Amino acid sequence: MNFTKKALGFITAFIFSVPVFSQSLTIPVETQHVAVVLQTDKNNHLKIIHTGKKLQTPEEYAAAGGMYHLTGDGGSSNNSAFTVAGIDNNFSEPAITVVHADGNHSLDLRYENKTVTNEDGALLTKITLKDAVYPFYVDLFFKAWKEEDVIEQWSVIRHTEKGTVTLNKYASANLYFYNKDYYLTSYNGSWAKEMQPEHTQLKQGMHTIQSRLGTRENLIGSPNFMLALDAPATETSGTVLLGQIAWNGNYSIQFETDINKKMHLVAGINPYQSAYDLKPGISFETPRFTYTLSFTGTGTGSRNLQAWLRNHQLLDGKGQRLTLLNNWEATYFDFDQEKLVGLFKGAKDLGVDLFLLDDGWFGNKYPRNGDNAGLGDWQENKKKLPDGIPYLVNEAGKQGIKFGIWIEPEMVNPKSELYEKHLDWVLREPQRPEIYYRNQLVLDLTNPQVQDFVFGVVDGLFKKNPELAFIKWDCNAPVFNGHSRYLEKNKIPQSHLYVEYTRGLEKVLQRIRDKYPTVPMMLCSGGGGRSDYSSLKYFTEFWLSDDTDPLERVFIQWNYSYYYPAIAMCNHVTDWGKQPLKYRVDVASMGKLGFDIRANELKPEDRAFCQQAVKNYNNFKDIVWHGEMYRLADPYEKDLASIMFVSSDRNKAVMFNYLTNNRYISEAAVDPILLRGLDPAKKYRIRELNLYDKQKTTLDESKTYSGDFLMTIGFNPNVTSSRTSVVLSIEAL
Repeated sequence: MNFTKKALGFITAFIFSVPVFSQSLTIPVETQHVAVVLQTDKNNHLKIIHTGKKLQTPEEYAAAGGMYHLTGDGGSSNNSAFTVAGIDNNFSEPAITVVHADGNHSLDLRYENKTVTNEDGALLTKITLKDAVYPFYVDLFFKAWKEEDVIEQWSVIRHTEKGTVTLNKYASANLYFYNKDYYLTSYNGSWAKEMQPEHTQLKQGMHTIQSRLGTRENLIGSPNFMLALDAPATETSGTVLLGQIAWNGNYSIQFETDINKKMHLVAGINPYQSAYDLKPGISFETPRFTYTLSFTGTGTGSRNLQAWLRNHQLLDGKGQRLTLLNNWEATYFDFDQEKLVGLFKGAKDLGVDLFLLDDGWFGNKYPRNGDNAGLGDWQENKKKLPDGIPYLVNEAGKQGIKFGIWIEPEMVNPKSELYEKHLDWVLREPQRPEIYYRNQLVLDLTNPQVQDFVFGVVDGLFKKNPELAFIKWDCNAPVFNGHSRYLEKNKIPQSHLYVEYTRGLEKVLQRIRDKYPTVPMMLCSGGGGRSDYSSLKYFTEFWLSDDTDPLERVFIQWNYSYYYPAIAMCNHVTDWGKQPLKYRVDVASMGKLGFDIRANELKPEDRAFCQQAVKNYNNFKDIVWHGEMYRLADPYEKDLASIMFVSSDRNKAVMFNYLTNNRYISEAAVDPILLRGLDPAKKYRIRELNLYDKQKTTLDESKTYSGDFLMTIGFNPNVTSSRTSVVLSIEAL
């Protein structure tokens, strides 16, 4: 329907007849240390008047709105709480753009009401905005977790117009910062090169981090970021925002610096090819934008996010994890059931809890002997496993270990029975050649039948194998063939594909968790392709990268640690890299430990070392998983990395130290390292762990030190070219 002059006149008359509100409403959203403060202006538009430290006297927030007299075209309007397109003298990036049922492209959102409730131990503020003319509403949600200083923001969009409204952009959150300089850390990468940091000082204009891959959102970028305000932040100083958009699909985070050097941030689903038709009476809920603001550096910020994930988001975040032996790098696709049973003894000898069978166990018409066939045909390969998975589960039990299995249920090989029988289940452009990534295509999870199939893959395994103890869920391909036969048949726009795929996956995962709430599951995606917070409520852990070279892993795990607790991070000992076995085991012990080696072929001294290292790990893993993490020496700045985990009572700690530059040992590598997180009044004894074979420690373990000494003077772990990895136990007397 065309937008008529009569309608334009009506809107213009309405705008100029809006009453002037003499009293503004101030709405603070607070955690223990942080405040985001919103305020209505004279026309009842909602603005952000403060993003920063919490005031001791909340009544003073109201005055913040009058402190900034921004000048210039549009300058006075850039601090909208949810920026709209169409009406307003606002030249900044909108958080929402729509086409109304009558064809009008404008919005004019005004404050309607608010509610504040307690939910899950957090304070939930809901603010309803309504268009001045149309029955179109946006509910802004702010969920403030007081103790962790974490805020989640999202929006719910709804209307009762006489027809469909098209959402062209539908962000989760808008933020506005009144600082002067902004320093962004974002992450780029590729397969086996995930989470490579990029540091950018943001000048006037737009900077965007985004994904348009459909799946594997973390493959070449990351939804994680940190934004330092006024000056670059260090581990212990500076004001810095850390967070991510928690969405297992296409995301966009836009950082716009205006003419006044103020920062306007918009985060949400990427609108790329994703216009969404919203019918009246239906609500569209956006994903959570999750962040923390630290005033004492990146260390505090990362501990905030780690604690929040453990306490409130990560599945079983306060629980335990299984140490495993995986067969992938030991056998790849070349195995049979007797070879696998032979590996079980190696797992038992190592002292691990579980054996994980990886890719290659399925497919008969098209056997899964490589990555080009069988994917989608989830029946045991009769040649490799004549007695099926139940036999392996039983044999593992005889060895005193649990059994887990790898699946990739969202994907299909063109060379498979599933592809032949259900071509309409595959995302593919019918008029164009299929594009393959790792010889596979993506199944159409917008389709409820496909959702049932994917759920059935997991459900069928558990029905046949009630003792199955672990699932590794892989996802190797992005969406290259973005067309859904299901959407087409049901006359749903193809632009819904990316959103509905992600929602379809979440429906499947929720069904799995409703039926199997406690089974540990690893989120894997060709390495580190998936790690969003929204998925981690269904998974107990995630696989950081297929790059298991321990030296590279020091850097990869370092960067992930800003946003995730160690209990969520899977680290495996493999044959990658040139570092000795001790170095590999030590690096993998900084999280959820696993092995991917031929354990039954280890030399006696290697086997003895691994056995003792697993025992040591079992003694300190609770500190790594549930303690506070401190990054002590930065491998990007020095020739070594040092990371420390401290128990909540400050009685125990474990410290990991690694040489990261083998060309020479500079003075920086031999300086004492300042410890953190200890009790200054307590006395501590330091012991060295994970000594290899006949290696002797160079440390005097009879000495004791006060926490004050260790945090002021420091301690030298004596990392050298002959001691490239040093693990220390620190225990109060």
